[in-house]
Amino acid sequence: MGPMPSAKRPASPFTPLDFQLVLLRRMADHNPDLVEDARHELGVSIADMREANKRWQAMLHSSRGRAAVSRYRSVLGAPESVLTRRIGDLDCEALLWPVPLWPGLRFEVLLAPNGSVWNEWLIRAPGTPAPELRTLEHLTPWSCTVDEAARAFAPARPLEGTAPTRWGLAFTAPDAQGVPRKVAAEFTWGLLQRTATGD
Repeated sequence: MGPMPSAKRPASPFTPLDFQLVLLRRMADHNPDLVEDARHELGVSIADMREANKRWQAMLHSSRGRAAVSRYRSVLGAPESVLTRRIGDLDCEALLWPVPLWPGLRFEVLLAPNGSVWNEWLIRAPGTPAPELRTLEHLTPWSCTVDEAARAFAPARPLEGTAPTRWGLAFTAPDAQGVPRKVAAEFTWGLLQRTATGD
């Protein structure tokens, strides 16, 4: 006898590949062409990306949902490295995982001293050189992280993000002719997506 009509197949595990699709799904609004290229590189369909995002959202909103850090450990495995970061007067733990789509980056989960997640985003991998950021022309999509842009064009002012995984920065950067321009930069999961300039 076959399975009863109401029987559910057990869900396949949520994998690091699925997690990369979640990152991409959030970036598709700003850079559909880059996301499309990355999707082809990973060999997955648009439906796969939608399904991964749907499952991720269900995990986030499940009443039995595990704490954020254990969710990341279950999906991504043991972190590649665990570092101590000094934030103000507090020592925080930073867990880093590789992200095959962006070999020079790591996905960082920053834990407060009480174990709660303070931040979760992409950062430059330790020991990997930061990109050269001197003018507006260097600020291309996916070229840098929030921290790198803030350091390169200090002083930068945080802007409110349009969604939980989005951040913004306001700063001044020279254009190709050296003319200072006001810039509003948007980041998703910590990675630059687009910039808008004013006079």
